[in-house]
Amino acid sequence: MTDELLIKVLLKESTIEENEKVEKWLNAAEANKKHFTQLETIWQVSNTLKNENKRDEEQAWASFKARRADLKQQGNNVKRLNVAKVWLRMAAVLFIAVGGWIAYSLYGPGKYTELTATYQVRTETLPDGSALTLNKNTKISYATNFKNNRKLKLEQGDVFFDVAKDKTHPFVIDIEKISVEVVGTSFNIKHIKKDTEINVETGIVKVRLANDEIKLYKGEKIIINDNTRKLVKEQSTDQLYNYYRSNLFQANNISLSKLVNTLNEAYGSNITLDEKIKGLTINTTLKMGSINQNLEIICQTFNLQLTRNGNTILLSAKK
Repeated sequence: MTDELLIKVLLKESTIEENEKVEKWLNAAEANKKHFTQLETIWQVSNTLKNENKRDEEQAWASFKARRADLKQQGNNVKRLNVAKVWLRMAAVLFIAVGGWIAYSLYGPGKYTELTATYQVRTETLPDGSALTLNKNTKISYATNFKNNRKLKLEQGDVFFDVAKDKTHPFVIDIEKISVEVVGTSFNIKHIKKDTEINVETGIVKVRLANDEIKLYKGEKIIINDNTRKLVKEQSTDQLYNYYRSNLFQANNISLSKLVNTLNEAYGSNITLDEKIKGLTINTTLKMGSINQNLEIICQTFNLQLTRNGNTILLSAKK
């Protein structure tokens, strides 16, 4: 896998086919994931100052684009030299970014450090020892003085929190109009567009919306959307929310529609159900492997047929 293609993916200039190629490469070996994470981290650090120091951002961006252009212009005979140049430029960008970040932290008004996961699941440990697992396409930020100010902002995506206990500093997550507060517990938050779902695995989670407040305990969840006026908790009936950590789709007597929605989220697919089978209930566990194998299992379970139309997959009852 070339650094040129990985950089295209980071810049969001890659095609669907190139994204799939990189995805397969990432899943092939842990070393590949580590290499991609290094590239992603370098750019994220250099991009952190974009709102406070535009000049440094533009310089970092120009250097990053220059690396990509160099890779395109150089021939195969000097490939190793090109890679060395790329890493030298990356080191220069990182040096600028780190220097600027130190100054920014000491003298600037910066409040939050951003964490993002784009094409792969990412794990991070916060300064207080709390562990986060970010699903793909997730963006969250935490206060720069986090040990004394344990505040975070979840912009989008799916995050599992394993919070370090500290009774003197509550752990607070802001999600638009929602506030989630804990001391030491583990739970999952999914925030996609205007919908938010919170599942608690251990401990107690306090959720606030406007003047309403509720406590969630182990095995409980809450779903909040634009129409929610009063917070109402319910029992967690499945472990689907946990698929990106367990690599399993655990469907325990749930609707087939819910399982299909999760598969679409996980694989970036477009699976649809015929109206006649949307009411089916499924009880199975699928591995986070080939989507085609999982679809075959579903079809065999319900005696369904699969029809493809471009990127759309339709499941319907056999005639």
